Amino acid sequence: MNSLFPEEKITFNLTDAEIEYYPDFFPLAKANELFLKLQNEIPWQQDNITVFGKMHAQPRLTALFGNEGKPYGYSNIVMQPHAWSPLIVFIKDEVEKICNENFTTVLLNLYRDGKDSNGWHADNEKELGRNPIIASVSFGTERVFQLKHNTLELKQNIVLQHGSLLIMRGTTQHFWKHQIPKTKKEIEPRINLTFRIIK
Repeated sequence: MNSLFPEEKITFNLTDAEIEYYPDFFPLAKANELFLKLQNEIPWQQDNITVFGKMHAQPRLTALFGNEGKPYGYSNIVMQPHAWSPLIVFIKDEVEKICNENFTTVLLNLYRDGKDSNGWHADNEKELGRNPIIASVSFGTERVFQLKHNTLELKQNIVLQHGSLLIMRGTTQHFWKHQIPKTKKEIEPRINLTFRIIK
């Protein structure tokens, strides 16, 4: 691997899933620097989502960066990408060295506190194609990433720590859902970047 940063890889023996976790993908000093830049430089927005026929403010802030002309839609939201910035390209380049992929798009999430969350879902939109690869980088406060199988009684919790990288490959999105649940703990913000390829 040609990444600038050393990494330990953890894999999970899960049916119908290929998941790799690099807990220290970015070293602490670099992770701290990137977190502050992302917090201050990204044009964060809050969209409305419709749940069971009712409109709500999405319980987190988001931003989309990517190749020109490739919008991304989920939960009846269609986002238009900002042009790649040097900050995002730096993170993207490091992730691509591990994944051996060329990502077209990244969705960023800012969880401001424990009330911000992301409900059960799979990243299986048709524009991602079959067996999409999703690479998720986390900065800031640790949050629990929960996975559950669609048909089997299988669950997995992964604590996503500051500077970590989580990669989901293969059939993971077709057989598993994931979420970042709310927590009542008083916690500081977390920023997550999920890189993907729009076909």
